[in-house]
Amino acid sequence: MSDTYGTDRMRAAVLAAWTASPARFREDANAEEDFALGGYRDRLIVELAQNAADAALRAGVPGVLRLSLRGDVLTAANTGAPLDATGVESLSTLRASGKRDEAGAAGRFGVGFAAVVSVCDAPSIGSRGAGAVRWSRTETAALVAETPALAGELAERGGHVPLLRLPFDEPPLIDIPDGFDTLVRLPLRDQASVEAVRRMLAETGPALLLGLPVLESIEIDLDGSVRTVVADGWHVVSESGEFTPEQVGTLFADRPTEERARPYWSLRWAVPVTGTGEPGPLPASVPSVVHAPTPSDEPIDLPALLIASFPMATDRRHVAKGPLADFLVERVAEAYVRLLRELPRTSKLLDLVPSLMGKGELDARVRRAVLDRLPDTPLLPALSAPAPVVRTPSFADERVYEPDAAWQVEQPAPEPEGDGWVVKGREAAVVASASAELLTTVSGFVPGLLPAGWPARHPAMVSLGVRRVELSDIVDLLSGEAAEAREPSWWRALYEVLPVDDPESLGALPVPLADGRLVRGPRGTLILTDGGAELDLTPLGLRIVHPEAAHPTLLRLGSAEATPRTVLEDPLTREAVARSLDSDDPEPVARAVLSLVEASGLAPGEAPWLAELALRGTDGELYPAGELMLAGGALAGVLESDTHLGLAASELQETYGPRVLAAAGVLDGFAVVHEPDVLLDPDECDHDLDGEADWLDHVLDLLPELDVPPLVPEFLAVRDLELVADWPAALRLLTTPPLRAALHPLRVEGVEVPSYTAWWLANHPVLGGRKPLELRLPGADPLLQGLYADAPAGLDEAALSMLGVRTTLAELLASHGGPEELLDLMADSAIELDRAQLRALWIALAAVDPSRVAPPSRVRAVLGGSIVVAAAEDAVVVEAPDLLQLVTDRPLVLASYDLAESLSELLDLPLAGELTSGAVTSDGVTRQVPAEVRSLLPTTPETYVEHEKLLVDDMECAWRFFEGAVHCTGVDGLARGLAWATGQWNDRLAVAALLRDPGSVPLLLAEADLS
Repeated sequence: MSDTYGTDRMRAAVLAAWTASPARFREDANAEEDFALGGYRDRLIVELAQNAADAALRAGVPGVLRLSLRGDVLTAANTGAPLDATGVESLSTLRASGKRDEAGAAGRFGVGFAAVVSVCDAPSIGSRGAGAVRWSRTETAALVAETPALAGELAERGGHVPLLRLPFDEPPLIDIPDGFDTLVRLPLRDQASVEAVRRMLAETGPALLLGLPVLESIEIDLDGSVRTVVADGWHVVSESGEFTPEQVGTLFADRPTEERARPYWSLRWAVPVTGTGEPGPLPASVPSVVHAPTPSDEPIDLPALLIASFPMATDRRHVAKGPLADFLVERVAEAYVRLLRELPRTSKLLDLVPSLMGKGELDARVRRAVLDRLPDTPLLPALSAPAPVVRTPSFADERVYEPDAAWQVEQPAPEPEGDGWVVKGREAAVVASASAELLTTVSGFVPGLLPAGWPARHPAMVSLGVRRVELSDIVDLLSGEAAEAREPSWWRALYEVLPVDDPESLGALPVPLADGRLVRGPRGTLILTDGGAELDLTPLGLRIVHPEAAHPTLLRLGSAEATPRTVLEDPLTREAVARSLDSDDPEPVARAVLSLVEASGLAPGEAPWLAELALRGTDGELYPAGELMLAGGALAGVLESDTHLGLAASELQETYGPRVLAAAGVLDGFAVVHEPDVLLDPDECDHDLDGEADWLDHVLDLLPELDVPPLVPEFLAVRDLELVADWPAALRLLTTPPLRAALHPLRVEGVEVPSYTAWWLANHPVLGGRKPLELRLPGADPLLQGLYADAPAGLDEAALSMLGVRTTLAELLASHGGPEELLDLMADSAIELDRAQLRALWIALAAVDPSRVAPPSRVRAVLGGSIVVAAAEDAVVVEAPDLLQLVTDRPLVLASYDLAESLSELLDLPLAGELTSGAVTSDGVTRQVPAEVRSLLPTTPETYVEHEKLLVDDMECAWRFFEGAVHCTGVDGLARGLAWATGQWNDRLAVAALLRDPGSVPLLLAEADLS
């Protein structure tokens, strides 16, 4: 068999070198192992494709690679130049590529074929019409073993030898597929190798072809299942060049000699594109690493594939630092910017704008270089031209500032293609969430405005230097001569497309008025509707929207429909009313306002502020409407004649009628203050009402302590009560709706308090010359008999009750100051009370909280069987019947004995037991209680002490229950003592009867059953 490629010579030379220097053998073995297990451990498919691409390049034919895995054999068939002796020698050496003089060749280090070592021990390669060559670990080991000088090294390596240093001649391969020129056959070492190859084949994608542009396709056959990998659907930008000798000397100073012999550089950016040409995400099969040109371990996380001839470190995995890498970083950034400029100008471009943080040093450097260029790159489409560049030669060119230098304005030029403006990021502006219609409408006011669909919050906007314009900014830009020159219809078109969900931003929106002015802000403007056009409203100074600009958007932003009622409520109308009394010519304002009142159908009291409108009185003087009365009205008949109020001029009544004048504040009945949400605070609650401050103090006394002033949801009060002369007629008005509502009590913080009107009436002599608080309802609670006079007839009981007329004792005691008022009345000697009424009053008072009452100086009491008014210091409260005998000389406060302590605390009076010890000071005889007593008193004591003369505190008494024993003289004393001792005081008379006549027990029991 002929030695086609000189393999015998190659083997002999290598063996001779190893024999002469066994260390060289060890070095070759270690180097091959390092490349196979390190830098090229998973590069098998990449290196086979790279060799195929170089073969196609040498032959000048389209490169095609077919990878077939059948069982445990991988074959790689490719088109292109056949295998030759130089190629065999290159494959059998390390770090000595045979392609160093081939411009554009992918292989450039001479170690790529070592990748087969990771999965195969017997690779072979052959070309059509020529011989083949193989490498064999087994045969190499046998030859090394026959060399005595290498025996020691072989033993120390455990028989492991370099695979690719000794080539062997092989018969021509007969299974090269049709259409292919060269075949590589790799019998895989084991199942792990088979699985590794399967994984690498599955991961093979278009990125590999993009890195090897000579290679048009890769066919992958996995056990008969074939797929073809092509690089379709990618947008590619390529750059390349040749270094000058000077650049080689500078940039390659730290690079190996063979690299300096290849003074070329190239790079390629590629990004997948959709059917519309827009960029899409990188396929998952494309690793985010630099391809140089095959995948490295150098991370680059940009959303595009980078293939560049970066210098690689000795591990062939990472880019080597140095001036050459620095040079290529700049070229890579320039090409990336070009890539973005060539893609369709849609918002998808933003996804390609890098952030600043990278996954590695090289990634970060590329990102910084790209970001340095992007803001000044015309990249973005715009609806409007960018802002002009304004400068002076003095600023730009001269060292000394020239104040008289002429300004130069550089207008930007439109895009040559004529399809709009293309602006730099620094010149662009973007509006968040704006419709296309809005952007088109306002484009003339916002320089460099991006069209709709460009997300304002995309991080790339910041990187590009795009200015974010808020809706409020657009509103601010709608100014100057350009805005004033716009027709009202243009403004209506703008309002049509404005987003009204952000009224705060649109607060200063310009609005064209019917009088030709352009004002800022819809709030305060009015849109005329039917019913208002015929009114002369000029004196009111209103801002009426131009009818051609009127739009519902203005209403949502604060403009108001100019119906007569809304015009009436406009702040300018209110201001005109408030200033009318001081106006030099108030009549036009009065006519305009009264015509609005008439057209709006306003009811009296609906607009209380109209009371300030200046109107003429019958005396020719100007009055606020609220200080004029209708001639012949109800109010005029009940007030005093010399008040400050005037009568409305007769011509006003003839022109507008009583209804309109009353709605404008002229008084037909009492004037009413009606205000919502009033704070009960002296500084806030001031309506110029008679006694209002005293009413406020009274109300605050009724409320608990609060951190903030309480709020009255609705304040309603009748004014001018102090001017009334005819109270019967006035009360008929006040107790009839709608004024009756002013009498209803208020509920504040959960507490019911009197209204101002009810409080004022209750404290003034309006009922027959008496205050309502001094009267009671006729036929009301009998316990109030004698304390209060009966109210006069003429008003219903509910009205009298709201005026403060007393109804029941319970109501009196529950009212603020009621208990003290009752004590004062009881201490009035002119008022007569019977004993039963007095006892009932004391019982009711015992339930009052003492904190509500100041102890009285005089009290109603019982002395010697008579009801008297006594000094409080003389009175005593009796808490037990056996103590009565000891205090008969003092005025007694008598009620149920169980209430004595409550009354003592309420009135600050002593108890009887506090004035005497109550000790028994005489001796007696202990006797058995008669058995018959137990029929009435089951718990009676067994014994009692009988005294001939019972002394208590040396005072003769009839009975005493002292220290658990009953002391007495006589039958009545015994009966009282036993009834008190057993807690059956009400049975004392029955017990006395029983003791006198024991035979009456059955009758007494029967009577008790009937109780």
